[in-house]
Amino acid sequence: MPSPDYDKNNIFAKILRGEIPSVRVYEDEHTIAFMDVMPQAPGHVLVIPREGSRNLLDADPAVLSRTIPVVQKLANAVKEAFEADGVFIAQFNEPAAGQTVFHLHFHVIPRHEGAGLKPHGGKMEDGAVLAAHAEKIRAALGNS
Repeated sequence: MPSPDYDKNNIFAKILRGEIPSVRVYEDEHTIAFMDVMPQAPGHVLVIPREGSRNLLDADPAVLSRTIPVVQKLANAVKEAFEADGVFIAQFNEPAAGQTVFHLHFHVIPRHEGAGLKPHGGKMEDGAVLAAHAEKIRAALGNS
């Protein structure tokens, strides 16, 4: 059951309902992972629970317990797929902390030593590039 302040018309809720396209990388009965359309680095993935909550502050602990293992699984896959030195996991709560989409989500971003991140909210990436990156991540998921 979504939290009382949850907006069922946010962009991620629309992605979950199939009203807005996404380049999906992984899904199960509780979560989906898809490519960020404005990636901060190649391989930037978003992991979201299917159940609606604004953010971590109002999420059902059971939802969190099902989502975090998927974040971990995707972190390992993007690290392998992009031969990254590390993985940055980000999660924002409320506008003052930088949250712009009010559906709980985790950013999973492969990082390379010495390489900076692009600003979030920059230009949209070409769909073919996102599809190719998703394929690399799916292949890495298959190896685990």
